[in-house]
Parts: sequence; C-alpha cells; structure tokens
Amino acid sequence: MEKDPSLNVLGGALAPCSTDPMTGFFRNGSCDTCDRDTGSHTVCAVMTEEFLAYSKYVGNDLSTPRPQWGFPGLNPGDHWCLCASRFLQAHEEGCAPKVNLDATHVKALNIVPIEVLTENASPEG
Repeated sequence: MEKDPSLNVLGGALAPCSTDPMTGFFRNGSCDTCDRDTGSHTVCAVMTEEFLAYSKYVGNDLSTPRPQWGFPGLNPGDHWCLCASRFLQAHEEGCAPKVNLDATHVKALNIVPIEVLTENASPEG
C-alpha cells in the first residue's frame, strides 16, 4: 500500500497526530492516507466528552476498549485520526471536536471545507 504524500491542510509537512494512543489508517501516529483508506481517516481531532458520546450514539463507539483489535478506547484530550465524513457530520450537529490543522491531511479537504476545519482549529496546533 503506497501512502499519499504526507501534506497537511495548510500546505506544509504533515505533523504527527498521536502515538499514545497510536492512531492513523497506517497506525503510524499520523493521519496519512491512501486509496484503500475508504473512510478517509485524515482529520486529527482532539477528543471531547461530548464528541465521544455523540460518536457512540451514531454507532461508532470510540471510548470502549477493544483489546482484540489493539484499541485502548479513547478519552477526552486524546488525539485521533478521525474519518473526515464523521467530523463533518459532528460539525453539522454542533458537537465537532477541535482539530490540529498541522496534523490534518490535505485529503480531508475533499470532504471538509477548509473554513470548517479552521473554525474548529485547536489553539494548540
């Protein structure tokens, strides 16, 4: 599987999103993507209690550990490469998490307008 170029939505090099917990389609800590990443796990989001509850409500429980898949479960404050469409859906519902623009892959722009990402930008990056 060949990765797309590691560029962020600001036009620079893609920064790491999280290695604790380890995130990303490639589980390399970055929101890198490729043609096989049909979910477009490209938005580096900072989890909140509100977003985790919303995600669970819509059928994607990110807070419950799944050891059989090596998934520790997420907590508020954790950074995670989120599916771009789920981020946009949460934004439209008023409960989007903050976004690290330096660590959000440029391919997220195929789904999420840059204005929506910058509106939800985290002050930490």
